[in-house]
Amino acid sequence: MTIRDYAIQCIKDEAQAVLDLIPKMDEEFDRAVELMMQCHGKVIVTGVGKSGHIGAKIAATLASTGTPSFFVNPLDVYHGDLGVMSAGDVVIAISNSGQTDELLRFIPMVLHMEIPIIAMTGNPQSLLAKYSTCHLNVSVAKEACPLNLAPTSSTTATLVMGDALAVALMEQRNFQPQDFAQFHPGGELGKRLLTTAQDVMITENLPLLTEEMHLGEAIILVSKGKLGLGVAVERGERSEERGEKVVGLITDGDIRRAMEKWQARFFDRTVGDIMTRTPKMVGPQTKIAEIQKTMNRHKIHNVLVVDEEQRLLGIVDRYACVL
Repeated sequence: MTIRDYAIQCIKDEAQAVLDLIPKMDEEFDRAVELMMQCHGKVIVTGVGKSGHIGAKIAATLASTGTPSFFVNPLDVYHGDLGVMSAGDVVIAISNSGQTDELLRFIPMVLHMEIPIIAMTGNPQSLLAKYSTCHLNVSVAKEACPLNLAPTSSTTATLVMGDALAVALMEQRNFQPQDFAQFHPGGELGKRLLTTAQDVMITENLPLLTEEMHLGEAIILVSKGKLGLGVAVERGERSEERGEKVVGLITDGDIRRAMEKWQARFFDRTVGDIMTRTPKMVGPQTKIAEIQKTMNRHKIHNVLVVDEEQRLLGIVDRYACVL
């Protein structure tokens, strides 16, 4: 076998270990989800060694998908960290063998506090499984390690079981993209779902026109605005604070079509002759995700940001939506 063949076999073994979890999904899984749904405190994940690393990831996934959760090393519990636990919590204890000494010495403390234990082990007959409230079987036929020693398939199976719990809980809680964004404000999705029009709108040097303005003058203002459009507003005194009421919109495309249609008479025409009288407008609190949908649905590149009286506050272009 080549080096690549060994790598491919590893992937196959781990993939098979994951698929082998499906027949093991029984009422114990349902009970685990129910315990976590009814938890009024925190979900505390614990494990030693490689199981601890997997547990930390599971805790992070749960916390980011609406289940308050964190990881505790059982060794730290003996030195004061037991104080983080309280009635109403749930513990997820992870051990492939189910016989890890450091973890087993921690279990009596949890039982004394009457905290439910969800065990994840590869040995349903283990002490950890025996003393748990419910047991999730993550046993594997073999490790992907050629020596069948290093935790590989077993840690992958455990990780996937943790993801399965998180996904099931998301469904039970009707967890939505907006909820996800609140836990991931720094990510792309979070930015799109939390950022509003007023956060990204262009407010300076807006290409403002009037309905009576001749197209020759309008072209100059549209070109200076560099947005490919001009906003027609009601004639009146300028006010930087109040803005001006939007009455229409012209685009580069409108101008080109008008040139083709009227040719030499083009410069006699006004903005009112070609403008769109119902441009797409949004409020300053409209989320960027909604603006993107509007742009895609109507195949446009800009939307106008207005107040309740349709006074222009700014313009959001497609590039501002790419966060």
